[in-house]
Amino acid sequence: MRVALGTDHAGFVLKERLKRELESLGHEIVDLGTHAPEPPVDYPDFCIPVAEMVAVGAAERGIVLGGSGIGESIAANKVRGVRASVVTSAETARLTRLHNDSNVLALGGRTNSDHEAVAGWMRVWLETPFEGGRHLARLGKISNYEAGHFRQG
Repeated sequence: MRVALGTDHAGFVLKERLKRELESLGHEIVDLGTHAPEPPVDYPDFCIPVAEMVAVGAAERGIVLGGSGIGESIAANKVRGVRASVVTSAETARLTRLHNDSNVLALGGRTNSDHEAVAGWMRVWLETPFEGGRHLARLGKISNYEAGHFRQG
């Protein structure tokens, strides 16, 4: 699977750990930065390009990181077709894929331990398929809203 990664300075260390784990699992990585923990940088500059790659199919999934993952998910969700989710447990990682077909994972470098985020949540998120069924209509409503309310500029 091709996975795009993007982070600000606060998520840099966790991004590097996730990148190593993804590579060990055989995934292709597109690292959009940041490439150092200093100087401080703005998360939208890295998270929006990840979301855009996912939206156009240049990456199958994306992972965005920052201090908490919250702002990062907000930025990614501004891109039409992206369903970015902050996860806080293996169960939320599973449900966001199973029910919401999440295509971007958001994690916090200051709020998640490496072990939780890497060994547990990211793997669950990558391995859980979308259930479809009744959830398709719900995602369709979101897509229809995006299409009807999208404003450029």
